[in-house]
Amino acid sequence: MRVTDLRTMIVELPLERPTRNASGVSNDRIGCVLVFVDTDIGVTGESFLFTLGGRRIEVLEAMVASLKPAILGEDIRYAERVWDRLWRELYFLGHKGVTIFGLAAIDTALWDAKGKALGQSVTHLLGAARDRVPVYCSAGLWLSATPDELAAEAAGYVAQGFQGVKMRVGKKHVEEDVERVAAVRKAIGPKVSLMCDASRGFTADHAIRLGRKLEDFDLAWFEEPVAPYDHRGSARVAAALDTPIASGETEATRYGFREMLTAGAADIWMADLGRVGGVSEFIKVAHLAAAHDIEISNHLFTQQSICLLGAFANATWLEFMPWTAMLYREPIVIEDGHVAVPDRPGLGFTFDPDAVDRHRIR
Repeated sequence: MRVTDLRTMIVELPLERPTRNASGVSNDRIGCVLVFVDTDIGVTGESFLFTLGGRRIEVLEAMVASLKPAILGEDIRYAERVWDRLWRELYFLGHKGVTIFGLAAIDTALWDAKGKALGQSVTHLLGAARDRVPVYCSAGLWLSATPDELAAEAAGYVAQGFQGVKMRVGKKHVEEDVERVAAVRKAIGPKVSLMCDASRGFTADHAIRLGRKLEDFDLAWFEEPVAPYDHRGSARVAAALDTPIASGETEATRYGFREMLTAGAADIWMADLGRVGGVSEFIKVAHLAAAHDIEISNHLFTQQSICLLGAFANATWLEFMPWTAMLYREPIVIEDGHVAVPDRPGLGFTFDPDAVDRHRIR
């Protein structure tokens, strides 16, 4: 069960409409590096990385390709050993950012291959805690929408079966955001969960002022209220509000989350499969969170994250983002506000070759 090749290709996927959040950057497409790890038993593990707008996607592809010599001939059953070897390969360049993206893509593909080779889903390889997970819609409710537009869109997501929705906040004046949140809460009613994402756009003082006013709307969480490196600021916000603070999507590896833990920066951890370091590191973060009674969620990577959240008892909501759905053979079906954890080998989702060909740019 050894690695024989590592292949990549780049695709570009259009977004249904441009995104706009408090970061101020608008995007109408994403670029993806698709990663394929081939083995001597005919099994291929799959994963991907992406950038908004496709900007600098070649950098991620080059990072993945640079690690190819380190994994050729490795046994896919020894995911932890391979991860450690790649970690050591990266000492000179460091263990955050682009380097960890490259490691993550390979590690995730190795776990997918391992599950396929053993005929088991990754969920069951990790122990399994549930056969379905609650899902919220993160596909819209962008900062550019008016209160009336937000209300209509949010009601539409509830009609599709979602029992949770996430909207973006980040207007200059607190009352503007309060008006927008009020419109969405009224549209979805009191029983549907509502999350607000500040996209790292506020100072701690502004976040506290806004957060106190938003507590009237019973938020499930207030996400990334301050810059991701400002753990002390996030801790100030968390201490000042009753609303849980969710953060961690830009953190790298267990060490980044350990710093968050030390600071008391967040009540809910949101690990991004690419930034955190792949499946192997997601596992460590989930267990670290469990040891301190902290809930976990995912950031994007919807398909792959279903299996991971299904493995842990401290997992909460799945973030549903449809950006890459067009690449896969298997659809995500929402029933009663939940998605089923796939019982298919590996991570449970496979690229559709025809779809890949349609969107391939080289």
